[in-house]
Amino acid sequence: MRGITARQTARLLSLAFLTLALGLVHAQAKTDFSGTWKLNTAKSDFGAMPPPDAMTQKITHGDPSLKANVVSTGGMYGDMTYDVAYTTDGKECVNHVGEGEFKSTLKWDGDSLAVDIKGSFGGNEFTAKDRWTLSSDGKTLTITQHFTSAMGEGDIKEVFDKQ
Repeated sequence: MRGITARQTARLLSLAFLTLALGLVHAQAKTDFSGTWKLNTAKSDFGAMPPPDAMTQKITHGDPSLKANVVSTGGMYGDMTYDVAYTTDGKECVNHVGEGEFKSTLKWDGDSLAVDIKGSFGGNEFTAKDRWTLSSDGKTLTITQHFTSAMGEGDIKEVFDKQ
């Protein structure tokens, strides 16, 4: 049996480093939520709350910046159009929707975004925990939320289809 030559050793080391480098690139790549997303009300669940008639989110995501333009019609809050801006680095972000103020922190949890929200809307204080996930084919965005307020608590699941 022959020993391993210097050339074979160099090839093995090169292959090992390449494999490690590709693994690190894949591990560092974050989910990109960019796109135009339309709410699929048939797949969503708003619990006891009335769902909007329609909702579209245009998301621009260049980590750590995440911005969205949201257009919603009908439902509990009527017709609304607003813009929000976040960072995914765990720093607090403040957004205003109508007369409501929301303070949010977004952090990566694997391929998902974990979102903690504190705010007020219509004079009611609330907290919420959201989780944003993207399907493996990149065509479905699911946002689950557990919220707590003086009026009670509940869960919402919004499913969006990429346009």
